[in-house]
Amino acid sequence: MKKCTIVEVKESVAGGYNQPVILAIETSCDDTCAAVLDSNGRRALSNVVHTQTEHERYGGVVPEVASRAHLERLDGVVEKALTDARIDLDEIGRIAVTVRPGLIGALLVGLSAAKGLAYARKLPLVPVNHLEGHVAAAYLADPTLEPPFVALIASGGHTALYSVTAGGLNLLGQTFDDAAGEALDKGARMLGLGFPGGPAISGAASNADDPERYEFPVALKDKNNLDFSFSGLKTSLLYKLKALGEEKVREELPNLAAGYEAAVVEALSRKLLRAAEIHNAPALVVAGGVAANASLRRTVTGECERRGIRLVIPPPDLCTDNAAMIGAAAATTLAIPFPDYLSINARSV
Repeated sequence: MKKCTIVEVKESVAGGYNQPVILAIETSCDDTCAAVLDSNGRRALSNVVHTQTEHERYGGVVPEVASRAHLERLDGVVEKALTDARIDLDEIGRIAVTVRPGLIGALLVGLSAAKGLAYARKLPLVPVNHLEGHVAAAYLADPTLEPPFVALIASGGHTALYSVTAGGLNLLGQTFDDAAGEALDKGARMLGLGFPGGPAISGAASNADDPERYEFPVALKDKNNLDFSFSGLKTSLLYKLKALGEEKVREELPNLAAGYEAAVVEALSRKLLRAAEIHNAPALVVAGGVAANASLRRTVTGECERRGIRLVIPPPDLCTDNAAMIGAAAATTLAIPFPDYLSINARSV
């Protein structure tokens, strides 16, 4: 039986690299990111991420605060990415930038910076879809990966399944309401675990003495489709907390977190494996911030090993928002020549 492998990207040394390279910028939400990649987009020479901490007091990302923080930090993040890669701006061959989807103000900060850098040096600019970037992170984790394959993107803003071919991404199914990461964030808030919710719930669940004590519903699990729904899961948790009472909730917090996390993991893994069967996929990719979840990684890895399916999950630092994945997507995206890109705009959806 063919073994499933998770291939982690190794740290690169860029000194002496002479070919034109890609400078990528990502500012779609609350991470200010820049990266330098080789001309093929399958090797990161640097990857700098500055995660904004200003939002912790609000329990979620505040768009206006995120935009201001990007304005203040992007120049320094780009400079560090170039320094880490030991690359000068004169060696850059093209600029890549996220243009959708995301927070519109945050996207405009990155796009404006990318336009300025590209225009000043008469370079082409590559507009990148953030979701295609998450899929392209798999190429950095395993440079030998090629379409076709099925990809699950699970993050705070998106949960969807795609069939990936040489022609692009074809939507197979998506969430009807909340994204998986959003459900984890809201569940963590109800449990008093703080933000971001995914790591908080995983941390609490790791201390469970009976992780199967509380069973939460997995919506659509028996439906013959590839869609998701997480709104009922949140409602179930709310009713459970009310029924238990504050004191009992404090006692049972790890077990509650474990049961809630297990429901999210089952929903994602069940539909991913169903997509693999329906489309006879030779390989699977799991990407997005929720792909960093240890329980999800273990579950999908075990199932792929059992079924003999090739699996690629990027390392955790390439699952969350980063610019290396944007550069990887740019390598297979048509560039807009100087100066035609001055008229393009960002889109929130």
